[in-house]
Amino acid sequence: YCETLKKHGIKQSMSRKGNCLDNAMAEGFFGHLKSELLYNQNSHSVEYFVEELHEYIRYYNAERIRSNLGYVTPIEYRLRAG
Repeated sequence: YCETLKKHGIKQSMSRKGNCLDNAMAEGFFGHLKSELLYNQNSHSVEYFVEELHEYIRYYNAERIRSNLGYVTPIEYRLRAG
């Protein structure tokens, strides 16, 4: 794992043990992922799920309306800010 990160120029970040705030963003994303994608899936192939996962991540980062951004998509928010 560590070697793969180095190979791709990614700096590994590890926090101290037991601080839930360090993982809040990731936990929030995975909570949405599970409720909006995983729990709504029928039993399909792994390949199908991987395709759906990629599509969900694109949707989450570009099109999903966010209350903390003023009920606009991340793209609309960036366009307004820039």
